[in-house]
Amino acid sequence: MSAEIASESDDVARARELLRDLRTSIDNFDASIIYLLAERFRATERVGLLKAEHKLPAADPTREREQIARLRDLAKDAKFNPDFAEKFLNFIVKEVIRHHEAAASAQANPELANPGSVQRSND
Repeated sequence: MSAEIASESDDVARARELLRDLRTSIDNFDASIIYLLAERFRATERVGLLKAEHKLPAADPTREREQIARLRDLAKDAKFNPDFAEKFLNFIVKEVIRHHEAAASAQANPELANPGSVQRSND
């Protein structure tokens, strides 16, 4: 085997090792993101229940605008694409609002939220 071929395969082996290490880091970041999103949604679930209990609207456009502006600024500071950050937040906010609307519906119609608690006429 020539020195050139040995050198090339050493480079490929080092590249594969680096790739494996980078992918491990990416996997760790993905896990962190999932756990952070889970915590965030647990907090927004409590917000939704509070809003439902006090008959407050599911959406808060003023808060959403403030959050978008704040996240865009954070993205710029982090040298991250602010348009992507905004799209990501919009996706999350839509899901949160959907959950808040479901909580409000369950609060207004508890018999629909817990079908087992409804009296059956056949009993």
